[in-house]
Amino acid sequence: MSAAGESASAESATPPGRVLRPGQRCRIRIWDRATGAVRTVHESAERLYEAPNWTADGRLLVNADGLLWFLPADGTAPPAALDVPGLPPVNNDHVLAPDGAAILASANDFHIWEVPLTGPATAGTPRRLTPEDGGLHFLHGVSPDGATLAYVHLAPQGEDWWASATIRTLPREGGEPFAVTTHPGPADGCEYTPDGRWIVFNTEQFSETAGHAQLARVRPDGSGLEQLTADERVNWFPHVAPDGEVAVYLSFPPGTEGHPADREVELRLVATDAWDAPTTIVRLHGGQGTLNVPGWAPDGSAVAYVDYPLAED
Repeated sequence: MSAAGESASAESATPPGRVLRPGQRCRIRIWDRATGAVRTVHESAERLYEAPNWTADGRLLVNADGLLWFLPADGTAPPAALDVPGLPPVNNDHVLAPDGAAILASANDFHIWEVPLTGPATAGTPRRLTPEDGGLHFLHGVSPDGATLAYVHLAPQGEDWWASATIRTLPREGGEPFAVTTHPGPADGCEYTPDGRWIVFNTEQFSETAGHAQLARVRPDGSGLEQLTADERVNWFPHVAPDGEVAVYLSFPPGTEGHPADREVELRLVATDAWDAPTTIVRLHGGQGTLNVPGWAPDGSAVAYVDYPLAED
């Protein structure tokens, strides 16, 4: 989910969304699962990109300045903005439809939109998918058959945006939302496993310490809730690899509240049958925007993420 209050109009002189600090850089990077090597495919000192998705034809989808951008995953060209007239400025919660025919994106009007792709760099008319139910909607997953969205539904109370955050699903072609979780404590990062049998997510419902999110999973019908991680760190955004054997997630230092930007964080890899034994694969400066949405390559051989080194790094 994007930071609360990150909203701006397309006509604003200031780009909607986050911007780099003076001297800060943004690096779109790829971690190789076989070798553990990391390579930078794009670096910018001017624009803050976030949250890579990986297309079946070898490109990365990112967001920046309220827009969606594509770049080759091999870094042979810089990001190019996708022109989508009628789409409100978007945030870092976006996924690709399983068939690659559409982008499903959360916008700063707090709704989820579908953007049909009519070519490698062209889009059709967007349509809004979420109802006017008084809540805020942040997309993180889509079922393997592409029929159902998994999202976080926020029902703020006054200035408390996280007063109620529940995981919900919604038929993509219309219908009633379903509350998969009902605990009002903060939850986020809901994503279907590749076999569609589970929704993995992060939640604070197992902790008495504010902000101490851990990973969990639940059946799409709301049954079988299980806590997956139980450590001193603050764990967010689990992403199960396409083969279902491992997952990568973002781990903040103990005491972190929420998923802020500009922290010393870790990317952790864990076998999906041994969630209590993760391995740190990358240490980086980042957090918000680094790994909000699934960044696995379609064959599971690599993960795309973003870091944000400061001037002194």
